[in-house]
Amino acid sequence: MTLTADQTVEALRAAGEPTRLRVLSLLAGEELSVMELSRVLDQSQPRVSRHLKLMTDAGLVERFPDGARVYYRLSHDAQARRLIDTVLDILSDDAGEADHRRLDEVRKAREEAAKSYFEQVAPQWDRLRSLYVSESAVEAALEKAVGPGPFERVVDLGTGSGRMLTLFGKKAKMSVGLDLSQNMLNIARANVSKAGLDKVELRHGDIFATRLPAGSADLVIVHQVLHYLADPSAAVAEAARLVSAGGRLVIVDFAPHDFEHMREAHQHRRLGFADSEISGWLVESGLTPSAPIALPPDNEGLTVTIWTAERRAQDRKTA
Repeated sequence: MTLTADQTVEALRAAGEPTRLRVLSLLAGEELSVMELSRVLDQSQPRVSRHLKLMTDAGLVERFPDGARVYYRLSHDAQARRLIDTVLDILSDDAGEADHRRLDEVRKAREEAAKSYFEQVAPQWDRLRSLYVSESAVEAALEKAVGPGPFERVVDLGTGSGRMLTLFGKKAKMSVGLDLSQNMLNIARANVSKAGLDKVELRHGDIFATRLPAGSADLVIVHQVLHYLADPSAAVAEAARLVSAGGRLVIVDFAPHDFEHMREAHQHRRLGFADSEISGWLVESGLTPSAPIALPPDNEGLTVTIWTAERRAQDRKTA
């Protein structure tokens, strides 16, 4: 599918302004809120919103609400992305260097807030996770979704206190848990040792760049991690990369909700995920999703959803 002449002209007009080119360059790195773009560009939020509306109407960027906030990302349309990539490739990056330095400052502030939060709550992590839906119900549904095993290698991304490793480690020949918080890793080590598991490796690692070999795990778990991330789709893509032929990726997170206090109180960046959003990312990553499993809260609170997807054996051969 190609763009018509009118569509091409409309897209070029929408991009043809210095601030809008700066916005496209920033969104090429990650999805951002109006507030974050305003801070990086040093422009008012209404002005930034007007630029974004023009580019959204032209199909260059996508707008998606998340609770009371609105985030923007580059269009997933292949032809629109091709046009954007071409424009950014020929654009001198001198003007954008300052923008990206300020974006790095925004990221660092975000990461420091999250790191501080995790270090503070690490000792109570499992208790906090159980506030919204019975953890035993989630784990029972998760075990059913994953299957009986055995597994050659389990990888748990954002392992936290190591609960997923203690849950599935006995069914695996080898398990690996990654987390950015050393405090969390220390707690995970204690929990793994207490569970009597000796074939578990715990690493300080980044979910966006695990440095693990492609196709190296027949079970990859991302448990209650995505809602903290600036680019959850990239984390899903990295997790999917690790899945071997016939292997499975399991994601556990919240369904969409409007508990705005979770942003400040618990450093949640996203207020849950729609089934269509997660399924789209799984398909884009070359996996075949199964029907999601929704687990409503015991009382008033958050619904937990389990998404699973498989890499078919023939998919790896042709990849």
